[in-house]
Amino acid sequence: MPARKIVDEQEVIRWFQEGRTYDWMCHEYRRKYGIETRPSLWGNFRRRRGLTRRTVRDDELIPWAVKPEHRGAHALQMLRLEARARAGEPVREGDAARHRNFMRNLADQNAVVEYDPDTPEGFRIVPRQQGDTDVIRRPVTRLTTKHRAD
Repeated sequence: MPARKIVDEQEVIRWFQEGRTYDWMCHEYRRKYGIETRPSLWGNFRRRRGLTRRTVRDDELIPWAVKPEHRGAHALQMLRLEARARAGEPVREGDAARHRNFMRNLADQNAVVEYDPDTPEGFRIVPRQQGDTDVIRRPVTRLTTKHRAD
């Protein structure tokens, strides 16, 4: 059986509670213990120990199967922040200011976010229509195939 890479589980649990990133954990383990790790090790540890997910999934707010080339879009980032805010999760102050401005602009323009995977930009801001009940235009097809893991 291979040697365990995690030296002190309580230390790692504390890091999760402190909000340390997987990259930080990889660097810290290399510095402190001389052990090379990958982010997947920390994600698997989190899942096995039943620790809270780092990301917030909201399939109602982000219902699309987003193409890789659109995953860095500003509108998608703002919807992810909105998902965090709705879930009561903390949002960094710089992100919170950008998020507030984005949401204010949607309200001022009476607009919603729409996703069309067949366009180069993917996401766009469009005028609100009857039937738009949230900050997004609900898609008719191509809903996400991913579901919350926990």
